[in-house]
Amino acid sequence: MENQTPSKDLFVPVERESEEQHEIGRPSLSFWRDSMIRLRKNKGAMAGLIMLIIVTIMAIFGPYMNEYTANEQDLSRSKIPAKVDGLGWLGLDGTLSQIEEGDTVEAARSSALARFSNDEEFTEINVLNDGSDGGEARVEAVHDPYAAKGIDSNFWFGTDGLGRDQWTRVWEGTRISLYIALLAAAIDMVIGVAYGGISAYYGGRVDNYMQRVIEILTGIPNLVVVVLMILILDPGIMSITIALVITGWIPMARIVRGQVLKLKSQEFVLASQTLGSSDNRVIRKHLVPNVMGLIIINTMFTIPSAIFFEAFLSFIGLGLPTPQASLGTLIDEGFKSLQIYPFILFWPALILSILMIGFNVLADGLRDAFDPKMRE
Repeated sequence: MENQTPSKDLFVPVERESEEQHEIGRPSLSFWRDSMIRLRKNKGAMAGLIMLIIVTIMAIFGPYMNEYTANEQDLSRSKIPAKVDGLGWLGLDGTLSQIEEGDTVEAARSSALARFSNDEEFTEINVLNDGSDGGEARVEAVHDPYAAKGIDSNFWFGTDGLGRDQWTRVWEGTRISLYIALLAAAIDMVIGVAYGGISAYYGGRVDNYMQRVIEILTGIPNLVVVVLMILILDPGIMSITIALVITGWIPMARIVRGQVLKLKSQEFVLASQTLGSSDNRVIRKHLVPNVMGLIIINTMFTIPSAIFFEAFLSFIGLGLPTPQASLGTLIDEGFKSLQIYPFILFWPALILSILMIGFNVLADGLRDAFDPKMRE
């Protein structure tokens, strides 16, 4: 079979306008836009962000949603459980229950009523086991403290030992904890980015001296710094914030230093220096933006650490003085009556857990979104 040469008429060039030749068939995506698209696809990170937004909104407006103030005391309504109309099926019916065992139903009944000062008028007795099967009798006493104390209004999170409204105190405590954490994280970011960027950019003797300062500060435990601040200053928000700032910026400075050391020898930095850019401009306009992803991620991990550190200090008595409320002080108060009135501890512990989980899940999502290797 003879080879047939294709006719030139089969190959006709497509005529295109000059403008069409430079059109981009697909819209271009910047690094930040592409990262945000991938972040929105992360369901866990979005769930954490939604939780944080809800808690933040409640911390701002929650204390104004009822008529009680955070420090309004009334011992006649102390240790009242949470009650919300229409949510009794969730256990928010304002009742207290006590289950006791005894040789007889009467013995178990007397033990169950003893917690409520034998107030039978406002206590319902449910016999769970009458002992007829050979075992011990079990009786549940369900007490209504709202009716017993003549309280008409509802307390959505209950009250503490001094009769203060837990709803107001929990959200004001959340506001203070968020304020301390965000302020400490912002100062850590500013100091850490500036310190690490300058140390890595200039290098040599400057870097050597600045890193020795970091090594000295790293050797001082945070708890020792906090105790020193409390001895010098009065216990409060300022002393905790200063203690967090003194050593909290060190991880950020080390991360920025490592990245700047890697980037400062790149061609775009050399080109900027050749064009006469000052060192300040090179750091601000070229180096810091290229490590902004790591800065944001590290800041998001710093915030829950600061919240937990403040709660820990308040729990051991080194935090805010009474009657100021934070999540740590509220957890400390609830822990003292955990076995009898666990609801006093439950609500601040729940909010603290939501904050810790929300920030950590969102930080994990940001880390994956800013990592080019995770791109589909």
